[in-house]
Amino acid sequence: MTGVSDASDPAAPADREAGVDTGRLRTGLDPRAHRIVYDQYRPDGGDPVGGELRLISEVDRAHLVMLTERGIVDTARAGALLDTVDALRADDFGPVRDRPMPRGLYLAYEGWLVDRLGQRTGGVLHTGRSRNDLNATTVRLKVRGPYAELLDEVAALARVLLEKGEAYQDVTMPAYTHGQPAVPISYGHYLTGTAGAVLRSLEGLLDAGREIDVNPLGAGAVGGTSVPVDPARTAELLGFTTAAPNSVDAVASRDFVLRMLSSAAVLGVLLARVARDLTWWTTEEFGLLRMADDLVGSSSMMPQKRNPFLLEHIQGRSTAALAGFTGAAASMSTAGYTNAIAVGTEAVRHLWPGLADTTQAVTLLRLVVAGAEPDRERMRERAREGLTSATYLAERLVVDGTPFRTAHHLVGETVLAALDGGATLSDAARSYPAVATAAAGYPADWLDPETVAAACAHGGGPGGPAQTAALARAHAELDRLTAESAARRARWADAAERLDVAVAKVVADR
Repeated sequence: MTGVSDASDPAAPADREAGVDTGRLRTGLDPRAHRIVYDQYRPDGGDPVGGELRLISEVDRAHLVMLTERGIVDTARAGALLDTVDALRADDFGPVRDRPMPRGLYLAYEGWLVDRLGQRTGGVLHTGRSRNDLNATTVRLKVRGPYAELLDEVAALARVLLEKGEAYQDVTMPAYTHGQPAVPISYGHYLTGTAGAVLRSLEGLLDAGREIDVNPLGAGAVGGTSVPVDPARTAELLGFTTAAPNSVDAVASRDFVLRMLSSAAVLGVLLARVARDLTWWTTEEFGLLRMADDLVGSSSMMPQKRNPFLLEHIQGRSTAALAGFTGAAASMSTAGYTNAIAVGTEAVRHLWPGLADTTQAVTLLRLVVAGAEPDRERMRERAREGLTSATYLAERLVVDGTPFRTAHHLVGETVLAALDGGATLSDAARSYPAVATAAAGYPADWLDPETVAAACAHGGGPGGPAQTAALARAHAELDRLTAESAARRARWADAAERLDVAVAKVVADR
Protein backbone atom coordinates (compact mmCIF):
# COMPACT_ATOMS: atom_id res chain seq x y z
CA MET A 1 0.00 0.00 0.00
CA THR A 2 1.35 3.42 -0.88
CA GLY A 3 0.94 6.63 1.07
CA VAL A 4 0.78 7.26 4.82
CA SER A 5 -2.16 6.32 6.99
CA ASP A 6 -3.98 8.94 9.02
CA ALA A 7 -2.90 7.18 12.21
CA SER A 8 0.77 7.93 11.51
CA ASP A 9 0.20 11.32 9.90
CA PRO A 10 1.41 14.11 12.23
CA ALA A 11 -1.25 16.39 10.75
CA ALA A 12 -4.84 15.60 11.64
CA PRO A 13 -7.16 15.16 8.62
CA ALA A 14 -9.28 18.14 9.63
CA ASP A 15 -6.21 20.34 9.73
CA ARG A 16 -5.12 19.21 6.28
CA GLU A 17 -8.54 19.77 4.80
CA ALA A 18 -8.73 23.25 6.30
CA GLY A 19 -5.33 24.10 4.90
CA VAL A 20 -3.93 24.85 8.36
CA ASP A 21 -1.08 22.31 8.23
CA THR A 22 0.70 22.36 4.87
CA GLY A 23 3.49 20.04 5.90
CA ARG A 24 6.09 22.71 6.44
CA LEU A 25 3.76 25.26 8.04
CA ARG A 26 1.99 23.97 11.13
CA THR A 27 -0.28 26.89 11.93
CA GLY A 28 -2.91 28.88 10.12
CA LEU A 29 -2.61 32.55 9.27
CA ASP A 30 -2.99 35.03 12.11
CA PRO A 31 -6.77 35.56 12.42
CA ARG A 32 -6.46 39.35 12.20
CA ALA A 33 -4.48 39.07 8.99
CA HIS A 34 -6.88 36.41 7.71
CA ARG A 35 -9.84 38.77 8.08
CA ILE A 36 -8.06 41.38 6.02
CA VAL A 37 -6.68 39.30 3.16
CA TYR A 38 -9.38 36.63 2.79
CA ASP A 39 -12.65 38.06 4.13
CA GLN A 40 -12.68 40.44 1.16
CA TYR A 41 -14.23 37.55 -0.77
CA ARG A 42 -17.20 37.29 1.58
CA PRO A 43 -20.38 39.32 1.07
CA ASP A 44 -20.29 42.68 2.80
CA GLY A 45 -22.38 42.55 5.93
CA GLY A 46 -22.78 46.30 6.14
CA ASP A 47 -26.09 48.15 6.29
CA PRO A 48 -25.67 51.41 4.36
CA VAL A 49 -29.38 52.31 4.55
CA GLY A 50 -29.62 51.79 8.28
CA GLY A 51 -26.30 53.51 8.87
CA GLU A 52 -27.29 56.59 6.90
CA LEU A 53 -30.71 56.80 8.57
CA ARG A 54 -29.11 56.58 12.00
CA LEU A 55 -26.86 59.51 11.15
CA ILE A 56 -29.74 61.56 9.72
CA SER A 57 -31.92 60.86 12.74
CA GLU A 58 -29.09 61.79 15.12
CA VAL A 59 -28.84 65.19 13.44
CA ASP A 60 -32.67 65.45 13.57
CA ARG A 61 -32.65 64.86 17.31
CA ALA A 62 -30.12 67.63 17.92
CA HIS A 63 -31.90 69.97 15.51
CA LEU A 64 -35.29 69.43 17.18
CA VAL A 65 -33.87 69.97 20.66
CA MET A 66 -32.36 73.24 19.48
CA LEU A 67 -35.58 74.36 17.73
CA THR A 68 -37.50 73.67 20.94
CA GLU A 69 -35.04 75.49 23.17
CA ARG A 70 -35.14 78.47 20.82
CA GLY A 71 -38.96 78.51 20.91
CA ILE A 72 -39.19 77.92 17.17
CA VAL A 73 -41.12 74.64 17.59
CA ASP A 74 -43.40 74.01 20.57
CA THR A 75 -42.51 71.26 23.02
CA ALA A 76 -45.61 69.18 22.28
CA ARG A 77 -44.86 68.73 18.60
CA ALA A 78 -41.09 68.40 19.10
CA GLY A 79 -41.61 65.82 21.85
CA ALA A 80 -43.97 63.74 19.72
CA LEU A 81 -41.58 63.87 16.81
CA LEU A 82 -38.55 62.96 18.94
CA ASP A 83 -40.45 60.09 20.54
CA THR A 84 -41.38 58.75 17.12
CA VAL A 85 -37.85 59.13 15.77
CA ASP A 86 -36.43 57.24 18.76
CA ALA A 87 -38.99 54.47 18.29
CA LEU A 88 -38.04 54.27 14.63
CA ARG A 89 -34.38 53.99 15.60
CA ALA A 90 -35.20 51.22 18.07
CA ASP A 91 -37.00 49.38 15.26
CA ASP A 92 -33.90 49.78 13.06
CA PHE A 93 -35.95 51.90 10.66
CA GLY A 94 -37.94 48.89 9.50
CA PRO A 95 -41.01 50.87 8.28
CA VAL A 96 -38.83 53.23 6.21
CA ARG A 97 -36.89 50.44 4.54
CA ASP A 98 -40.06 49.17 2.90
CA ARG A 99 -41.03 52.51 1.39
CA PRO A 100 -40.30 53.47 -2.23
CA MET A 101 -37.49 56.01 -2.49
CA PRO A 102 -37.97 57.77 -5.82
CA ARG A 103 -36.35 60.96 -4.52
CA GLY A 104 -33.83 59.50 -2.14
CA LEU A 105 -33.52 58.10 1.33
CA TYR A 106 -34.02 61.30 3.30
CA LEU A 107 -37.32 62.27 1.72
CA ALA A 108 -38.63 58.72 2.15
CA TYR A 109 -37.74 58.92 5.85
CA GLU A 110 -39.24 62.38 6.31
CA GLY A 111 -42.33 61.32 4.34
CA TRP A 112 -42.91 58.41 6.69
CA LEU A 113 -42.80 60.77 9.69
CA VAL A 114 -45.28 63.12 8.01
CA ASP A 115 -47.59 60.21 7.21
CA ARG A 116 -47.36 58.99 10.79
CA LEU A 117 -47.72 62.30 12.64
CA GLY A 118 -49.34 64.61 10.13
CA GLN A 119 -47.95 67.60 8.31
CA ARG A 120 -48.25 69.95 11.28
CA THR A 121 -45.93 67.82 13.41
CA GLY A 122 -43.90 65.75 10.98
CA GLY A 123 -43.42 68.69 8.65
CA VAL A 124 -41.51 70.86 11.17
CA LEU A 125 -38.43 68.62 11.03
CA HIS A 126 -36.86 70.48 8.15
CA THR A 127 -37.37 73.97 9.62
CA GLY A 128 -34.34 76.17 8.99
CA ARG A 129 -32.48 73.38 7.25
CA SER A 130 -31.62 71.98 3.81
CA ARG A 131 -30.41 68.62 2.61
CA ASN A 132 -27.22 70.50 1.73
CA ASP A 133 -26.20 71.37 5.29
CA LEU A 134 -27.67 68.07 6.52
CA ASN A 135 -25.43 66.09 4.14
CA ALA A 136 -22.41 68.19 5.07
CA THR A 137 -23.12 67.33 8.71
CA THR A 138 -23.84 63.62 8.38
CA VAL A 139 -20.67 62.93 6.39
CA ARG A 140 -18.65 64.42 9.22
CA LEU A 141 -20.42 62.17 11.69
CA LYS A 142 -19.99 59.16 9.41
CA VAL A 143 -16.23 59.56 9.06
CA ARG A 144 -15.64 59.59 12.80
CA GLY A 145 -15.68 55.79 13.07
CA PRO A 146 -13.24 54.84 10.28
CA TYR A 147 -11.08 57.88 11.03
CA ALA A 148 -10.77 56.97 14.72
CA GLU A 149 -9.99 53.37 13.78
CA LEU A 150 -7.17 54.52 11.52
CA LEU A 151 -5.78 56.76 14.26
CA ASP A 152 -5.85 53.87 16.72
CA GLU A 153 -4.11 51.49 14.32
CA VAL A 154 -1.40 54.03 13.46
CA ALA A 155 -0.76 54.63 17.16
CA ALA A 156 -0.60 50.88 17.75
CA LEU A 157 1.92 50.49 14.91
CA ALA A 158 4.07 53.27 16.37
CA ARG A 159 3.98 51.60 19.78
CA VAL A 160 5.06 48.22 18.40
CA LEU A 161 7.86 49.84 16.41
CA LEU A 162 9.14 51.59 19.53
CA GLU A 163 8.87 48.46 21.67
CA LYS A 164 10.78 46.41 19.11
CA GLY A 165 13.18 49.28 18.54
CA GLU A 166 14.09 49.20 22.19
CA ALA A 167 14.27 45.40 22.32
CA TYR A 168 16.64 45.18 19.33
CA GLN A 169 18.99 48.07 20.07
CA ASP A 170 21.86 45.60 20.36
CA VAL A 171 21.17 43.72 17.10
CA THR A 172 23.79 45.09 14.73
CA MET A 173 23.00 45.11 11.02
CA PRO A 174 24.03 47.03 7.93
CA ALA A 175 22.14 50.09 6.85
CA TYR A 176 21.67 49.93 3.10
CA THR A 177 22.00 52.64 0.48
CA HIS A 178 21.44 51.86 -3.20
CA GLY A 179 20.81 48.28 -2.10
CA GLN A 180 24.39 47.89 -0.79
CA PRO A 181 25.70 47.56 2.79
CA ALA A 182 26.65 51.06 3.91
CA VAL A 183 27.36 51.56 7.62
CA PRO A 184 26.57 49.54 10.73
CA ILE A 185 23.42 50.42 12.66
CA SER A 186 21.08 48.25 14.71
CA TYR A 187 17.77 46.72 13.75
CA GLY A 188 16.30 48.63 16.67
CA HIS A 189 17.69 51.86 15.25
CA TYR A 190 15.94 51.17 11.95
CA LEU A 191 12.63 50.46 13.67
CA THR A 192 12.91 53.58 15.83
CA GLY A 193 13.55 55.67 12.74
CA THR A 194 10.48 54.19 11.08
CA ALA A 195 8.47 54.98 14.20
CA GLY A 196 9.44 58.64 13.85
CA ALA A 197 7.92 58.76 10.38
CA VAL A 198 4.79 56.96 11.60
CA LEU A 199 4.38 59.53 14.37
CA ARG A 200 4.59 62.37 11.86
CA SER A 201 1.86 60.67 9.86
CA LEU A 202 -0.24 60.33 12.99
CA GLU A 203 0.10 64.05 13.65
CA GLY A 204 -0.73 64.76 10.01
CA LEU A 205 -3.89 62.68 10.26
CA LEU A 206 -4.93 64.47 13.43
CA ASP A 207 -4.45 67.83 11.70
CA ALA A 208 -6.39 66.59 8.66
CA GLY A 209 -9.38 65.77 10.85
CA ARG A 210 -9.84 69.19 12.40
CA GLU A 211 -12.44 70.22 9.81
CA ILE A 212 -14.78 67.41 10.81
CA ASP A 213 -15.14 69.13 14.19
CA VAL A 214 -16.79 72.17 12.53
CA ASN A 215 -20.60 72.07 12.44
CA PRO A 216 -22.14 73.01 9.05
CA LEU A 217 -25.72 72.74 10.31
CA GLY A 218 -27.55 76.06 9.94
CA ALA A 219 -25.97 76.95 6.61
CA GLY A 220 -29.13 75.86 4.79
CA ALA A 221 -28.90 75.38 1.05
CA VAL A 222 -25.98 77.82 0.76
CA GLY A 223 -27.13 81.19 2.13
CA GLY A 224 -28.01 80.41 5.75
CA THR A 225 -31.59 80.86 6.99
CA SER A 226 -33.84 83.60 8.34
CA VAL A 227 -35.02 81.20 11.07
CA PRO A 228 -33.11 82.09 14.27
CA VAL A 229 -31.36 78.74 14.65
CA ASP A 230 -28.45 78.22 17.04
CA PRO A 231 -25.64 76.29 15.29
CA ALA A 232 -23.50 76.50 18.42
CA ARG A 233 -26.09 74.47 20.33
CA THR A 234 -26.36 71.76 17.68
CA ALA A 235 -22.56 71.73 17.57
CA GLU A 236 -22.50 71.03 21.29
CA LEU A 237 -25.12 68.29 21.05
CA LEU A 238 -23.34 66.56 18.16
CA GLY A 239 -19.80 66.78 19.52
CA PHE A 240 -18.44 69.50 17.24
CA THR A 241 -16.11 72.15 18.65
CA THR A 242 -17.50 75.09 16.73
CA ALA A 243 -20.02 76.16 14.09
CA ALA A 244 -19.12 77.11 10.53
CA PRO A 245 -18.84 80.91 10.29
CA ASN A 246 -19.76 81.11 6.59
CA SER A 247 -22.70 79.34 4.94
CA VAL A 248 -21.07 79.05 1.50
CA ASP A 249 -17.96 77.43 2.95
CA ALA A 250 -20.07 75.17 5.16
CA VAL A 251 -21.87 73.44 2.29
CA ALA A 252 -19.22 73.80 -0.43
CA SER A 253 -16.25 72.40 1.44
CA ARG A 254 -15.24 68.79 1.80
CA ASP A 255 -11.61 69.73 2.21
CA PHE A 256 -11.27 67.19 5.01
CA VAL A 257 -11.74 64.42 2.43
CA LEU A 258 -8.69 65.61 0.52
CA ARG A 259 -6.67 66.28 3.66
CA MET A 260 -7.42 62.87 5.17
CA LEU A 261 -6.66 61.06 1.93
CA SER A 262 -3.51 63.13 1.43
CA SER A 263 -2.24 62.35 4.93
CA ALA A 264 -3.16 58.70 4.49
CA ALA A 265 -1.33 58.66 1.15
CA VAL A 266 1.83 60.00 2.79
CA LEU A 267 1.52 57.25 5.38
CA GLY A 268 0.90 54.74 2.62
CA VAL A 269 4.16 55.66 0.90
CA LEU A 270 5.98 54.97 4.17
CA LEU A 271 4.21 51.63 4.62
CA ALA A 272 5.17 50.55 1.10
CA ARG A 273 8.80 51.54 1.59
CA VAL A 274 9.11 49.64 4.87
CA ALA A 275 7.37 46.63 3.34
CA ARG A 276 9.93 46.70 0.53
CA ASP A 277 12.81 46.62 3.04
CA LEU A 278 11.28 43.77 4.99
CA THR A 279 10.56 41.85 1.80
CA TRP A 280 14.23 41.91 0.85
CA TRP A 281 15.41 41.11 4.35
CA THR A 282 13.18 38.03 4.61
CA THR A 283 14.50 36.47 1.38
CA GLU A 284 16.72 33.42 1.62
CA GLU A 285 19.49 35.45 -0.02
CA PHE A 286 19.45 38.12 2.71
CA GLY A 287 18.18 35.94 5.55
CA LEU A 288 18.13 38.83 8.03
CA LEU A 289 14.58 38.33 9.30
CA ARG A 290 12.36 35.33 9.84
CA MET A 291 8.57 35.49 10.00
CA ALA A 292 6.51 33.28 12.27
CA ASP A 293 4.46 30.57 10.56
CA ASP A 294 1.23 32.47 11.18
CA LEU A 295 2.53 35.42 9.16
CA VAL A 296 3.57 33.60 6.00
CA GLY A 297 1.82 31.60 3.32
CA SER A 298 2.68 28.41 1.55
CA SER A 299 2.74 27.60 -2.14
CA SER A 300 -0.05 25.54 -3.66
CA MET A 301 2.57 23.67 -5.67
CA MET A 302 6.01 24.12 -4.07
CA PRO A 303 6.09 22.60 -0.57
CA GLN A 304 9.33 24.27 0.50
CA LYS A 305 8.03 27.83 0.22
CA ARG A 306 7.45 30.26 3.09
CA ASN A 307 6.02 33.32 1.38
CA PRO A 308 5.90 36.61 3.35
CA PHE A 309 2.88 37.55 1.26
CA LEU A 310 1.40 39.93 3.82
CA LEU A 311 4.11 42.37 2.81
CA GLU A 312 2.73 42.33 -0.73
CA HIS A 313 -0.75 43.08 0.61
CA ILE A 314 0.73 46.02 2.50
CA GLN A 315 2.33 47.37 -0.66
CA GLY A 316 -0.91 46.93 -2.60
CA ARG A 317 -3.30 48.45 -0.06
CA SER A 318 -1.01 51.29 0.94
CA THR A 319 -1.70 52.97 -2.43
CA ALA A 320 -5.49 53.15 -1.95
CA ALA A 321 -5.43 56.58 -0.34
CA LEU A 322 -3.30 57.98 -3.14
CA ALA A 323 -5.77 56.65 -5.69
CA GLY A 324 -8.64 58.01 -3.60
CA PHE A 325 -7.05 61.43 -3.35
CA THR A 326 -6.62 61.56 -7.12
CA GLY A 327 -10.23 60.55 -7.72
CA ALA A 328 -11.65 62.92 -5.09
CA ALA A 329 -9.55 65.86 -6.25
CA ALA A 330 -10.54 65.25 -9.86
CA SER A 331 -14.23 65.15 -8.91
CA MET A 332 -14.04 68.31 -6.84
CA SER A 333 -12.18 70.23 -9.51
CA THR A 334 -15.18 70.00 -11.83
CA ALA A 335 -17.49 71.93 -9.47
CA GLY A 336 -17.87 75.56 -8.49
CA TYR A 337 -17.47 76.56 -4.87
CA THR A 338 -20.99 75.86 -3.72
CA ASN A 339 -23.01 72.77 -2.86
CA ALA A 340 -22.37 70.23 -5.62
CA ILE A 341 -23.01 66.51 -6.12
CA ALA A 342 -19.56 66.16 -7.66
CA VAL A 343 -18.15 67.24 -4.30
CA GLY A 344 -20.60 66.00 -1.68
CA THR A 345 -21.24 62.61 -3.27
CA GLU A 346 -18.78 61.71 -6.00
CA ALA A 347 -15.63 63.01 -4.31
CA VAL A 348 -16.60 61.74 -0.87
CA ARG A 349 -17.14 58.16 -2.04
CA HIS A 350 -13.36 57.80 -2.53
CA LEU A 351 -12.77 58.45 1.16
CA TRP A 352 -14.13 55.17 2.53
CA PRO A 353 -11.95 52.67 0.64
CA GLY A 354 -8.98 55.00 1.03
CA LEU A 355 -9.26 55.02 4.82
CA ALA A 356 -10.23 51.34 5.08
CA ASP A 357 -7.37 50.00 2.96
CA THR A 358 -4.83 52.23 4.67
CA THR A 359 -6.04 51.01 8.06
CA GLN A 360 -5.68 47.41 6.93
CA ALA A 361 -2.17 48.04 5.59
CA VAL A 362 -1.21 49.57 8.93
CA THR A 363 -2.61 46.58 10.81
CA LEU A 364 -0.73 44.12 8.62
CA LEU A 365 2.57 45.96 9.07
CA ARG A 366 2.05 46.02 12.83
CA LEU A 367 1.53 42.25 12.85
CA VAL A 368 4.61 41.71 10.70
CA VAL A 369 6.87 43.92 12.81
CA ALA A 370 5.62 42.30 16.01
CA GLY A 371 6.18 38.80 14.63
CA ALA A 372 9.46 39.24 12.72
CA GLU A 373 12.55 37.85 14.45
CA PRO A 374 15.97 39.14 13.42
CA ASP A 375 18.75 36.63 12.84
CA ARG A 376 21.37 38.28 15.02
CA GLU A 377 24.36 36.39 13.70
CA ARG A 378 23.34 36.78 10.08
CA MET A 379 22.84 40.52 10.51
CA ARG A 380 26.21 40.90 12.18
CA GLU A 381 27.86 38.75 9.51
CA ARG A 382 26.40 40.85 6.71
CA ALA A 383 27.59 44.04 8.41
CA ARG A 384 31.09 42.58 8.65
CA GLU A 385 31.17 41.06 5.16
CA GLY A 386 29.86 44.32 3.73
CA LEU A 387 32.87 46.17 5.20
CA THR A 388 30.48 48.65 6.77
CA SER A 389 33.14 49.95 9.17
CA ALA A 390 35.09 51.61 6.35
CA THR A 391 33.59 55.05 6.92
CA TYR A 392 34.47 54.87 10.60
CA LEU A 393 38.06 54.01 9.69
CA ALA A 394 38.22 57.05 7.42
CA GLU A 395 36.84 59.25 10.20
CA ARG A 396 39.52 57.95 12.59
CA LEU A 397 42.17 59.04 10.10
CA VAL A 398 40.52 62.44 9.87
CA VAL A 399 40.56 62.81 13.66
CA ASP A 400 44.28 62.02 13.55
CA GLY A 401 44.82 64.88 11.09
CA THR A 402 44.37 63.37 7.63
CA PRO A 403 42.18 65.42 5.23
CA PHE A 404 38.92 63.57 4.62
CA ARG A 405 39.30 63.16 0.86
CA THR A 406 42.77 61.70 1.41
CA ALA A 407 41.46 59.43 4.14
CA HIS A 408 38.62 58.35 1.86
CA HIS A 409 41.12 57.33 -0.81
CA LEU A 410 43.39 55.48 1.62
CA VAL A 411 40.53 53.52 3.12
CA GLY A 412 39.29 52.66 -0.37
CA GLU A 413 42.71 51.13 -1.06
CA THR A 414 42.57 49.31 2.27
CA VAL A 415 39.14 47.87 1.39
CA LEU A 416 40.52 46.68 -1.94
CA ALA A 417 43.43 45.02 -0.16
CA ALA A 418 41.04 43.30 2.24
CA LEU A 419 38.94 41.98 -0.64
CA ASP A 420 41.95 40.85 -2.65
CA GLY A 421 43.55 39.11 0.31
CA GLY A 422 40.41 37.66 1.85
CA ALA A 423 41.20 39.51 5.09
CA THR A 424 39.03 41.39 7.53
CA LEU A 425 39.01 45.16 7.32
CA SER A 426 40.74 45.33 10.70
CA ASP A 427 43.58 43.05 9.60
CA ALA A 428 43.95 44.90 6.31
CA ALA A 429 44.13 48.22 8.14
CA ARG A 430 46.93 46.98 10.40
CA SER A 431 48.97 45.73 7.46
CA TYR A 432 48.38 48.58 5.01
CA PRO A 433 51.23 51.05 5.55
CA ALA A 434 49.33 54.29 5.08
CA VAL A 435 46.72 53.26 7.63
CA ALA A 436 48.67 50.98 9.97
CA THR A 437 50.03 53.77 12.17
CA ALA A 438 46.54 55.02 13.00
CA ALA A 439 45.21 51.49 13.45
CA ALA A 440 47.95 50.52 15.86
CA GLY A 441 46.52 52.60 18.66
CA TYR A 442 43.14 50.85 18.76
CA PRO A 443 42.06 47.55 20.35
CA ALA A 444 41.54 44.41 18.28
CA ASP A 445 37.77 44.85 17.98
CA TRP A 446 37.84 48.52 17.01
CA LEU A 447 36.40 47.87 13.55
CA ASP A 448 33.83 45.29 14.60
CA PRO A 449 30.40 46.48 13.42
CA GLU A 450 29.06 46.51 17.00
CA THR A 451 31.92 48.72 18.14
CA VAL A 452 31.48 51.11 15.26
CA ALA A 453 27.71 51.36 15.71
CA ALA A 454 28.18 52.10 19.40
CA ALA A 455 30.73 54.82 18.55
CA CYS A 456 28.32 56.65 16.22
CA ALA A 457 26.65 58.62 18.97
CA HIS A 458 26.26 61.90 17.10
CA GLY A 459 23.81 63.11 14.49
CA GLY A 460 21.07 60.79 15.68
CA GLY A 461 23.23 57.70 15.23
CA PRO A 462 22.71 54.36 16.96
CA GLY A 463 25.44 54.76 19.57
CA GLY A 464 25.77 56.19 23.05
CA PRO A 465 22.74 57.82 24.67
CA ALA A 466 21.32 58.98 21.33
CA GLN A 467 19.16 55.90 20.81
CA THR A 468 17.75 55.99 24.33
CA ALA A 469 17.01 59.70 24.04
CA ALA A 470 15.30 59.19 20.67
CA LEU A 471 13.12 56.44 22.10
CA ALA A 472 12.14 58.61 25.06
CA ARG A 473 11.18 61.52 22.81
CA ALA A 474 9.19 59.25 20.52
CA HIS A 475 7.29 57.70 23.42
CA ALA A 476 6.44 61.18 24.75
CA GLU A 477 5.25 62.24 21.29
CA LEU A 478 3.12 59.12 20.97
CA ASP A 479 1.55 59.76 24.36
CA ARG A 480 0.73 63.35 23.35
CA LEU A 481 -0.84 62.33 20.06
CA THR A 482 -2.85 59.45 21.51
CA ALA A 483 -4.13 61.75 24.25
CA GLU A 484 -5.37 64.19 21.60
CA SER A 485 -7.06 61.38 19.71
CA ALA A 486 -8.66 60.02 22.87
CA ALA A 487 -9.94 63.49 23.79
CA ARG A 488 -11.78 63.75 20.47
CA ARG A 489 -13.47 60.40 20.94
CA ALA A 490 -14.39 61.31 24.50
CA ARG A 491 -15.95 64.57 23.28
CA TRP A 492 -17.99 62.70 20.68
CA ALA A 493 -19.18 60.16 23.27
CA ASP A 494 -20.00 62.86 25.85
CA ALA A 495 -22.03 64.77 23.28
CA ALA A 496 -24.08 61.67 22.48
CA GLU A 497 -24.93 61.31 26.16
CA ARG A 498 -25.87 65.00 26.44
CA LEU A 499 -28.10 64.67 23.40
CA ASP A 500 -29.89 61.67 24.91
CA VAL A 501 -30.53 63.66 28.07
CA ALA A 502 -31.77 66.67 26.14
CA VAL A 503 -34.10 64.55 23.98
CA ALA A 504 -35.49 62.77 27.04
CA LYS A 505 -36.26 66.14 28.65
CA VAL A 506 -38.18 67.44 25.62
CA VAL A 507 -40.16 64.20 25.38
CA ALA A 508 -40.94 64.28 29.11
CA ASP A 509 -42.02 67.96 29.03
CA ARG A 510 -44.42 67.67 26.08
